[in-house]
Amino acid sequence: MIVCGDDALAHRLATELREVYGERITLVVPAAQTARGSETQNAGRVRASALFGRMSAVMTRAVGTPVNPGDTPPPDLPRVVEVLELGEDTLVDAGVGHAAALALVYDDDESNIRAALAARRLNPHLRLVIRLYNRKLGQHLEELLDQAAALAVPGLDTATLDASTTVLSDADTTAPALAATAVAGTSKVVQADGLLLRAVERTPPGRGEIADPGLCTLALLSSTTNDPAGAEGSDRSGHDGPRLLPDDRSVAEATGRGTVVLEAISHSPAGGGQARFAGRGAPLKQLFSRRLRWSLAALGATVVALAAVSAVATDDSPLHAMYLILLDLFGIGDPAVGAEADRQILQLLTGVVGLLMLPLTVAAVLEALGTFRNASALRRPPRGLSGHVVLLGLGKIGTRVLMRLRELGIPVVCVEEDPEARGIPLARRLRVPTVLGDVTEEGVLEAAKIHRAHALLALTSADTTNLEAALYARSAKPDLRVALRVYDDDFATAVYRSLRAAHPDALTRSRSVSTLAAPAFAVAMMGRQILGAVPVERKVLVFAAVEVAGHPRLEGRTVAEAFRPGAWRIVALDSAAPDERPPDLAYSRRTPENDGTGLVWDLHPGYVLRAEDRVVVAATRRGAAELLGRRPHLRAGG
Repeated sequence: MIVCGDDALAHRLATELREVYGERITLVVPAAQTARGSETQNAGRVRASALFGRMSAVMTRAVGTPVNPGDTPPPDLPRVVEVLELGEDTLVDAGVGHAAALALVYDDDESNIRAALAARRLNPHLRLVIRLYNRKLGQHLEELLDQAAALAVPGLDTATLDASTTVLSDADTTAPALAATAVAGTSKVVQADGLLLRAVERTPPGRGEIADPGLCTLALLSSTTNDPAGAEGSDRSGHDGPRLLPDDRSVAEATGRGTVVLEAISHSPAGGGQARFAGRGAPLKQLFSRRLRWSLAALGATVVALAAVSAVATDDSPLHAMYLILLDLFGIGDPAVGAEADRQILQLLTGVVGLLMLPLTVAAVLEALGTFRNASALRRPPRGLSGHVVLLGLGKIGTRVLMRLRELGIPVVCVEEDPEARGIPLARRLRVPTVLGDVTEEGVLEAAKIHRAHALLALTSADTTNLEAALYARSAKPDLRVALRVYDDDFATAVYRSLRAAHPDALTRSRSVSTLAAPAFAVAMMGRQILGAVPVERKVLVFAAVEVAGHPRLEGRTVAEAFRPGAWRIVALDSAAPDERPPDLAYSRRTPENDGTGLVWDLHPGYVLRAEDRVVVAATRRGAAELLGRRPHLRAGG
């Protein structure tokens, strides 16, 4: 398998494939830009050593260097290829012609698309996993590459291929987890187009209370009644960490521990959560201030009252009385010379009211113009705002998290230093309060009302910036819930332990985007239909669609017998006929009125799995490697 990338996700993915799935890996990384070629090669060796921990065993070479027989590394060790530019020659040199799968996880969408088109031309049978931020473009690219494979190999049915092309986004994969981290009790959602898998985090039940197990219990959290912050620290959680896919006995014995349960299965509305926030115009109440609206309402009530008095005093019809009052109000009526006294008094009062209309009309026009002028500007945090989430960073990850928080109806205040950041247009369109400024400068977090916030999500790309913001926020509000985006696991562990020791009553969480996203990319490279990943603290549960045929651990066994605690669990069965099933469960088109998959979620434990069945499985990383790993005959055939 080949992994091409230039950031942490590529490193995590290569490590995941090698250590969890036992695959042979070729890692294509960009060469260091140095003045001398020897320095370039040495820098590459240092990076490879840091990645895999065995510098002397890793073979590195640059593109164009002759391949010697001794250059091939042992089968259990990765091969690292350094390149200046990812192109067709690079892919050929990396062995794309006989590779089983290729992951293109560069941070640049254009580089991944170019390499994907070249790779599909070089090897039509290649399994492609592509990282793209643009979801709509990703769907079109999948169709294009599968069509290219069908045209290159006559008679090839891409629908029967084992996940021929898969487009994933690290931002979309991790956004639900990051959003859920900020708010206690928020559902962690895995979205497979029209299908929503809701994994709900529940606090430990009180004395005398009975916990609702939902459809099934996915995990036991490290948090307990006496320790609400839990023992979470790093990716390498010990015995005090969460327990994934426990059996019923373990759930019954684990009194006082929080749980993650599969609570409900539902359909997402057409257009997703974005449709609710797609309005571009400002509401009427935002055009005029409250004081001006009350003034206009009082003026209207006065006019109606004058018309009523005129109708009674002059014995006129209400409609004609209103007509005369409006004429007097706008100064276009004849003076009531020679009329009765009550009519003359009413005309004078109406004239006075008409004088009040001029400043109100001018004020209304000026406010409307100001509102339209400020519609393109960022909204400032309201004065009385409280209980909100302060989101630091509106890059790729921050933008997706912002969308998720708004879909959940959670108030957000964004802080971003770059006025041209990716998420600024979205914040402007959704009218989300945003503070522009460096979070490390004094007064920026205060402007975001951090002292009245519920949680802080520090999602910038700089670990030190996130840490500094978290420390400053905790000094302003010691009990603030804090979630940091941290790349280095050892650093994350040290930060977590220090913050938890200093503030034992506050919740602290550290999250790595690459760590959360790597399992989903790895499962997709194994050729299965990945539905998504649900993070449980610093561990990950993977949801995938699996064909029962050929799996000795599934075929012929009951649902209860197929359940392996701590490894995998069947959560749903596709009851549709094999010839009526959509080839890709993750992107099949469904509506609330028409569930094309016929998924059955509340399975009887005694149901016997047949070869023609397809099931949805929740698995740990190790369990997914064992259950979804390539069979020996496929491995031998490449």
